[in-house]
Amino acid sequence: MQPFLLLMAFLLAPQAEAGKIIGGHEVEPHSRPYMAFLQVKRAEKSTKCGGFLVREDFVLTAAHCQGCTITVTLGAHNIKKKEGTQQVIKVKEAIPHPNYDPDTKANDIMLLQLEKEVKLTAAVSVLRLPNRRVMVKPGMVCRVVGWGRLDLNTRTNKLHEAELEIQKDELCISLYESLYNRTTQICVGNRNKIQSTYLGDSGGPLVCDNLAQGIVSFGNENGKPPRVETRISSFLPWIKRTMRRFQLQRPD
Repeated sequence: MQPFLLLMAFLLAPQAEAGKIIGGHEVEPHSRPYMAFLQVKRAEKSTKCGGFLVREDFVLTAAHCQGCTITVTLGAHNIKKKEGTQQVIKVKEAIPHPNYDPDTKANDIMLLQLEKEVKLTAAVSVLRLPNRRVMVKPGMVCRVVGWGRLDLNTRTNKLHEAELEIQKDELCISLYESLYNRTTQICVGNRNKIQSTYLGDSGGPLVCDNLAQGIVSFGNENGKPPRVETRISSFLPWIKRTMRRFQLQRPD
């Protein structure tokens, strides 16, 4: 019994990282023009995250993707190639939510103000945010997009996508207990299907009916669904207020 219990503890233990697209497929190049690839430099190491363009000068991502410096690549499909569609821009200001908790991943949302506005093209465009009246419901099928691993050992340089089903809050409450907040988070992914996000997809969008409803946040260490996403509709006042404030701080 003891080895079995240890295995179950490993499978059910909530972890901070989120990322790869498991059980998904490569998307048509540049068919998700809102996607942003983030190269995050930290004092101890460098890491990668996803994000998405919400205005010509702002990218939305997860607060746990913070770093000393962040470089954003837009218009990319293969991140290891210098594609003519790509726009590479440094982040002027990283603005995590003031109540973000790195231990619990509560309020895991961050705005990135770019050093300059992007040029909107067929390969670079904005993803619309929801309004507070448009809510995701259990049973809805949405998509997640990212450059994360395809399984525990397989990396990819090309953008992939998976379709995930919204779950009842009670399922994530049973798995993650006090780490899950139904008001500010979304429970995503059918536990009976091998489809999920994982390492490298953090900060990417959950897209439902062409609206950004969630941000990849955290889940089980082995990538098994369901996983937790930040509920964007709960943060709309903060998003709008912050973009307005930092726009006013930008010099003429």
